[in-house]
Amino acid sequence: MPEIDNADLVEIACVQGPFEADLIRNFLESHGIASIVRGRTAPFVYPLTVDGMAEFKIFVQAANVAKARDLVTAMPSPDGGEGSENPA
Repeated sequence: MPEIDNADLVEIACVQGPFEADLIRNFLESHGIASIVRGRTAPFVYPLTVDGMAEFKIFVQAANVAKARDLVTAMPSPDGGEGSENPA
């Protein structure tokens, strides 16, 4: 994947938990779009989803925003539906 310039990053999705964030990141990369995941988790074995403690944001370069958002919207969800629950 090409390097990402942090200067022009745009948030395209916000999810709860590292697993969903990794799914989106890998899905975007499989379509040729580099992304960065930023988030925070509590120092526990199981991340908590209270008060945004397990909130993860996915960023792409500004030039890829439209395509990335379209892909995330069309991405099959783990429960068999379509699209991310919280696109940015």
